[in-house]
Amino acid sequence: MPNAQSLDAQTIATIRGISMDGPHAARSGHQGTAMSLAPVAHVMWSRIMNFDAENPQWFDRDRFILSPGHASILQYSLLHLYGFGLTNEDLQNFRQWDSATPGHPEVGHTAGVEVTTGPLGAGLSNAVGMAIAEENLRARLGSDICDHYIYGLCSDGDLQEGVSHEAASLAGHLGLGRIIFVYDDNDISIDGPTSLSFSDNSADRFRSYGWDVTEVGAIGEDLDALEAAIVAAKSVTDKPSLIVLKTEIGFPATESAGTAHAHGYAMFDEEIAATKEAMGLPADQTFFVSDEVLAHCRAAGVRGAALREAWEARAAAYSGDIAEMDALINGRPLDGWHDALPSWEPGESIATRKASNAVLQALVPHMPSLVAGGADLTGNTGTVIKDNGVFSTDDRAGRQIYFGIREHGMGAAMLGMAAHGGLFPVGGTFLVFSDYMRGAVRLAALSKMPMIFSWTHDSVGVGEDGPTHQPVEHVASLRAMPDLNVWRPADGNETAAAWAAAVASSGPTAMILSRQNLPILAGTDNHANVAKGGYVLAEADGDAQVVLVAAGSEVQHCMAAASTLRNDGIQARVVSLPCWEVFETQDDEYRESVLPAGVPTVSIEAGSTMGWSRYADVTIGIDRFGASAPGNVVMEKLGITADAVVTAARTALT
Repeated sequence: MPNAQSLDAQTIATIRGISMDGPHAARSGHQGTAMSLAPVAHVMWSRIMNFDAENPQWFDRDRFILSPGHASILQYSLLHLYGFGLTNEDLQNFRQWDSATPGHPEVGHTAGVEVTTGPLGAGLSNAVGMAIAEENLRARLGSDICDHYIYGLCSDGDLQEGVSHEAASLAGHLGLGRIIFVYDDNDISIDGPTSLSFSDNSADRFRSYGWDVTEVGAIGEDLDALEAAIVAAKSVTDKPSLIVLKTEIGFPATESAGTAHAHGYAMFDEEIAATKEAMGLPADQTFFVSDEVLAHCRAAGVRGAALREAWEARAAAYSGDIAEMDALINGRPLDGWHDALPSWEPGESIATRKASNAVLQALVPHMPSLVAGGADLTGNTGTVIKDNGVFSTDDRAGRQIYFGIREHGMGAAMLGMAAHGGLFPVGGTFLVFSDYMRGAVRLAALSKMPMIFSWTHDSVGVGEDGPTHQPVEHVASLRAMPDLNVWRPADGNETAAAWAAAVASSGPTAMILSRQNLPILAGTDNHANVAKGGYVLAEADGDAQVVLVAAGSEVQHCMAAASTLRNDGIQARVVSLPCWEVFETQDDEYRESVLPAGVPTVSIEAGSTMGWSRYADVTIGIDRFGASAPGNVVMEKLGITADAVVTAARTALT
């Protein structure tokens, strides 16, 4: 019977064999990184990490993040060997239609994948949010309920992307000691040697961020040394840890190892066979896994079952507030939360960013999972949480988070918090700066993670700051993103309803909010109507001759225009359309009842007209950049007025 050392060597060879076979079968993929990182990944999974493969969602498990997601075949090999339900057939279907092994790891698609990785730097940055969640929940629930680590692998490419700089800086500032990443320092990128474009001293850079950095050299094949380095990093409790590991990409491939070719799909039949033979694998078999290796790994995969059962016993005996613990673990509100939502009366006036903050403050006692902050614009974006502490090295239970001027890092950290479970993050910046965080927003949408992006100063109403700060194309571009609900509420009451929808949603929400005060309109307090994404706000007297439709701050112009038209004997219906995505999920009958075919329809929005043609015959908007002047002047000069709606309605009727 093979000894443990022999089984470890066979397991690593098996992972390397699968790492060649998967991309070769698909005729695409990345072999080299998966091969060179096989030993350290195996050490993490077999000797370090606490998890139960039969219960991959166990709350207090350690998390593993493969930040260079292009090496996904490595993670899939581990998930198969350790018993997460991924079959050998799944490995053979690597990168094929409807397979469980897509080109890059996708959370929610493959059991055991914690975050969706592929865009470099994202996974490392998600880990920062996961560590924030772990620290916060441990402080609030106690270490009997939450006490785990976030482990990961990162690459040269991860450290070159800007988002990793933002997130690593935040992690060091916050002293997130539960992050342990191994940096695969192999000096190779797709173009060739990293020296072509990269000469940073990454170790010193991370030290300057406040990380504990250990340069272990070329110990990639020494399992005991790798284990010792990770164990040593676990002893550092006040800093995130980076272990710098020198590797040879593609090792031990007979021809491609150490070359840029090994970064992608470069190893074919002859080299694969020769490499397998050198490792002691059957050269004529693909996706080979011996019974001994499978049993060895499966035993490690269920090793955490006893830890999980002990955790379940502690959770059952929890002496604190059980309802709060359940709400935190599940990231959802307490019963009765909806009754806490504020409302406003017609005739009042409030900026929707301020209304959003009023909703946030009202929900804090009823939604323990809520945490919020801004990218140095916390007050401006309505993401202040009062009287609940500031998350810091001194207060791990604080629910206010200061992200600093790190929009992309903020978005990535928010995604990590949501993916970790237990927290519902809200993060704010000006809408125009959503451009800086778009990569994280796209991954949040792809991952279907519940959270709120609070984007304020939503139009040329920003005013004097000028076109650099006046978003005109942003709402249209965000509406083009699948699985992102984009809410642009007309007033405070619609804002409260949008929040209710976001809290109940199973995915991310973009909350598009005004800087300027907006009047409270009659009828917007009907949350059941608003929750449909679009509804009739004001009906015509009799059959409507024209429909006026808008989202956000321009709904008021439709209301004023309808009144003017009515005085002229023209009957106008007003439709508020705060969330196109939700409206499109309603049945045909309902949508037709709101926007009937055959009735001339005019839309208005203080931004790009792109997309409005699906709802309107005549569109009023801003298909140019803005200008520097007081907000009301810019709006008037660019034609965002009730008079413009009246004129367009009359034209539509001729």
